[in-house]
Amino acid sequence: MRIVLSIGIVGLGNIGKRHLDILFNMPTYQVVAICDVDAEKLHHFSVLYGVPGFLNFDDFLSYCSSVNCSIIGITTPHHEHANQSILAFEKGFDVLVEKPMAIHSADALKMIQAAQNSKRKLWVVKQNRFNAPVARVNDLIMSGELGKIYHLQCQIIWNRSASYYSDSKWRGKLDSEGGALYTHASHFIDLMTWWAGKVVHASGVMKRFVQPIESEDMGSAVLEFDSGAMGSITWTTLSHGQNQEGSITIISEKGTIKIGGPYLNKIDFWDVSGIQEPTDLSQVDQPNDYGSFKGSSSNHHLVYDSIWKEMESGVIQTVDGVEGLKSIEAIETIYRSIKKIDE
Repeated sequence: MRIVLSIGIVGLGNIGKRHLDILFNMPTYQVVAICDVDAEKLHHFSVLYGVPGFLNFDDFLSYCSSVNCSIIGITTPHHEHANQSILAFEKGFDVLVEKPMAIHSADALKMIQAAQNSKRKLWVVKQNRFNAPVARVNDLIMSGELGKIYHLQCQIIWNRSASYYSDSKWRGKLDSEGGALYTHASHFIDLMTWWAGKVVHASGVMKRFVQPIESEDMGSAVLEFDSGAMGSITWTTLSHGQNQEGSITIISEKGTIKIGGPYLNKIDFWDVSGIQEPTDLSQVDQPNDYGSFKGSSSNHHLVYDSIWKEMESGVIQTVDGVEGLKSIEAIETIYRSIKKIDE
């Protein structure tokens, strides 16, 4: 008999709604409660899904404890992740936190320590690791079939309207979002550090051209990894009208591959010694569609499935806090090292 994991979700914004939609279609999970500071939104989803809703996070955690809930899913704005995770650990819950796990590595380390102190699990949402082209390329890297990685080139040419920021209380603000790299590049940087190691040096420039925000709307950096590999990343939310590209090109000893499309969801180029290009990977992974904009892949169901497999049989495919910390440290290194051009 399969186990059923009980979970409470805090944060009912765009990504929180996506989590709920997925969970209510998975027989291996039961949502026991939801939490949000927006009373109207909370009431809507409480009625829609038939679960109790809480405006206060402490009350939410207390109720989840009373019904023996095992996992708290945190899908709130970035700056709330660390404190909410730590409070959940102190109450004895396992935690799944959306990316980025925090906007400061010091906070991420506190989350990891809190999980260890409470002997609970900390998972970070990194659904792009499950994209079909990404998973296939990762198999080649981990098996040594690509040989030494020389260079990773990342391009994130996305569109976000001015209203994407102006309609939000936290997006684009340095103390709550942290910068565009945390929101729009976190998944890409996660893959770069997964494959090439720690970012030990960065240089480059960033600028705010037109967006009504405190952080940058365009940047470009050159990277050096502790594996010896080089890298580069360009990111922007100024693509006209729609997302144009979200890609990583791998230049290695035994091959060159570009995982491209707008969302790392197709193979744009493949030349690997002795290995034919797979023919069944293009456009398998579709983006999260939020109406006015589209985000990274919608493979959150595979994240939840990986957690269930770990809890049911010990199969580890999840991203834990220690692994999630790596992209936070990389982003901090990039921001610390590159030059901000005056607007």
